[in-house]
Amino acid sequence: MLSHNSEPQNLNELMTRAAQIAGLTLGELATKAGIKVPANFKREKGWTGQLLELCLGASAGSKSQQDFAHLGIELKTIPIDMRGKPLETTYVCYAHLTHIAGIEWHNCNVKNKLKQVLWVPIDGRRDIAPKDRIIATPFLWSPSVLQDQQLRQDWEELMELIALGKIENITARHGQFLQLRPKAADGRALTDAIGPNGTIIQTRPRGFYLRKEFTQQILTDAFR
Repeated sequence: MLSHNSEPQNLNELMTRAAQIAGLTLGELATKAGIKVPANFKREKGWTGQLLELCLGASAGSKSQQDFAHLGIELKTIPIDMRGKPLETTYVCYAHLTHIAGIEWHNCNVKNKLKQVLWVPIDGRRDIAPKDRIIATPFLWSPSVLQDQQLRQDWEELMELIALGKIENITARHGQFLQLRPKAADGRALTDAIGPNGTIIQTRPRGFYLRKEFTQQILTDAFR
């Protein structure tokens, strides 16, 4: 059975489990885990990630920690097309919109989540039923010095706009590799943010996302 709920004790155990799921369809993996596959992902967007968390033994208790906190590793699925190109941006974490004094790149959640990532590429083509989508080979990644610099530059620019009370001016076009976008299950959800003149305003929660250009670079390096 692959449906271990126990956490992998070390990196070797995690990578062994990851190797075991390569080549399986989501349907085959779900059957082993005793879970029903949704007919489509319109209403269950996070289903694939939850299935993999269960089968690989991710703790994912605290959302501010990595999925495998004791190993310092985050789990990220990435839907790809038949040429291995990413089909969508990758969510990283929620963005702090208030109480941001003292948060710097070295201690921020984005850097923490992306320190070491177990990427799991999955066939994400819409014309393939979810149960028939194949899991490609998972791989471990850490940002290079250049990638870290690129992400830091985008993060600092976005955080400066948040600090200046310009949250409503930030669009998906800001940031070369890292972008800030609304992130909420419900469009009516609101949260506090710094507004003009330092006042507190209500706005939609935001999340940090990696652009497809950045994850394409990661996939190219991994499978070159």
